[in-house]
Amino acid sequence: MTKVLSAVAWPYANGPRHIGHVAGFGVPSDVFSRYMRMSGHDVLMVSGTDEHGTPILVAADQAGVTPRELADVNNRIIVEDLVNLGLSYDLFTRTTTRHHYAVVQELFRQVHANGYMIEQTTYGAISPSTGRTLPDRYIEGTCPICGATDARGDQCDSCGNQLDPTDLINPKSRINGETPKFVESQHFFLDLPALADALAGWLGEREADGSWRPNVIRFSQGLLKDMKPRAMTRDIDWGIPIPLDGWRDQPGKRLYVWFDAVIGYLSASIEWARRTGDPERWREWWNDPAAVSYYFQGKDNITFHSQIWPAELLGSMGRGDKGGTPGVFGELNLPTEVVASEFMTMEGKQFSSSRGVVIYVRDMLSRYQPDALRYFICAAGPESSDSDFTWAEFVTRTNSELVAGWGNLVNRTATMIAKNFGEIPACGPLEAGDEEVLTAVRGGFDVVGDLIGRHRQRAAIAEAMRLVGEVNAYISRTEPFKLKSADQRERLGTILHVVAQCVADLNVMLSPFLPHSSNQVHRALGGDGTLTPMPRIEEVTDFDDEVEGIDGQLHTYPIITGDYTGPHGFRNWASTPIVVGTPVAKPSPIFTKLDPSVVEEETARLRGDVTDGAPA
Repeated sequence: MTKVLSAVAWPYANGPRHIGHVAGFGVPSDVFSRYMRMSGHDVLMVSGTDEHGTPILVAADQAGVTPRELADVNNRIIVEDLVNLGLSYDLFTRTTTRHHYAVVQELFRQVHANGYMIEQTTYGAISPSTGRTLPDRYIEGTCPICGATDARGDQCDSCGNQLDPTDLINPKSRINGETPKFVESQHFFLDLPALADALAGWLGEREADGSWRPNVIRFSQGLLKDMKPRAMTRDIDWGIPIPLDGWRDQPGKRLYVWFDAVIGYLSASIEWARRTGDPERWREWWNDPAAVSYYFQGKDNITFHSQIWPAELLGSMGRGDKGGTPGVFGELNLPTEVVASEFMTMEGKQFSSSRGVVIYVRDMLSRYQPDALRYFICAAGPESSDSDFTWAEFVTRTNSELVAGWGNLVNRTATMIAKNFGEIPACGPLEAGDEEVLTAVRGGFDVVGDLIGRHRQRAAIAEAMRLVGEVNAYISRTEPFKLKSADQRERLGTILHVVAQCVADLNVMLSPFLPHSSNQVHRALGGDGTLTPMPRIEEVTDFDDEVEGIDGQLHTYPIITGDYTGPHGFRNWASTPIVVGTPVAKPSPIFTKLDPSVVEEETARLRGDVTDGAPA
């Protein structure tokens, strides 16, 4: 059994998340984590809402609320959406907890003590109209390297080079279009050049084992070409206080969200351990060199996970050119793999809430089954290349693959058994065709499991659905619906037993992808509908830690957690013999067939022609 950390990107809490977001970080991480649990590994899946930074301040100002009030509202929306999508977090928390503040401050002190957090004078971008700091990503201009006109103040997506806002030609604020004012300010910088050799050595090992997606390792290696110190503090009053003399009394300076958000993987793991009553258990995933860790996000977050976070870890352990020693957290594991997906567009356009090119997770789940969305993401998502969500393809895949393929197989199997026997029938002598289909389905566990383990989920679900087609073809060949006489009853029972075994196995195989419907299928074949554990929401109170610069009452907030082990935990990733005599009743359809009118209705909604299902 291996300790597996599933470190899932932290959705930003300036608003609800759309389906493009969960296609990158949510569903892929959940499929992997569910499979790894079923394979016998000890998985810790953690994340939470990322709640600091200027975008939160901007959104709060626009809404007329405080940053904390805005974060509270959006945190709860995101938590509810991710639970409804079925994401099996061991802990989904948030970055505005006192616990997180304490962990971040401790790591900062250790990186600073080891010499990798250096003071420099820099030019910060200020909004002339508000006097507020503009984050790098809220400044756009022309890239001085490739000439792209939509480069951001931290990076040019066209050429991939890292930038500073002062590098941009004709910089403008994305908030109001004004030209930012650049003023001198003293800040702490993460000394990436002093950690460059250590980062290069780690990435070299990752490249040598060939496990990373080619686009991710190439991009990460490219970051080594231009290593310079990166600012880890900002002139902002919404964030984590800087825990050092001379900085404590400057409430207008805070640790930057770049520094604190990625530490959430560690702080969430520690919070999870504390909430289980075994406060040191997190070390099994972080201090044991045999443990593995996989970081799931979209490609726009590669920099933070293959450069900044590993550099923070290396600095905290003193593994750079300046040496140093580990702190209270000890020797921490670097990422085994950064699993970055490409981008999902919508009807050929980039997702944009401001332009109305968006469908939020909550809206999607209010109108369609969660497993229909999960299926689309797994079968056609942006795994290793950009993909496009279209309503036409969503309807087609739902109807022709989920409904007509898998749903039809389940329905006809349960219907024939209920009508002819009322229970799982006994299996008589097997013919060659029976053995062939049983062997093919059983072999799917190795093939599909291997693909999921290598983060090739599109190929994995395609293989599982190919086997669904094989079983449907077996029914067409054997024609059990024509076996009506008494002397054919044993053969009828054998065929239906074989089909029921195949359906049960395929249901286990598809459960990481389709957890909601897997429990329905389990019930359709006489089970209790608890094949796959599901997440739940709990209301918890923050811990009373000693946090520098933070006073006030402890907050209560929702977390996502779940019971994923034990007697009600995940079914093994293997074929389990069905039980003869299990009652089977006439089933209800598992999946909802979509009317073709959905395409026009949803595209009209995108155009603004439909509001709440009615013409505008």
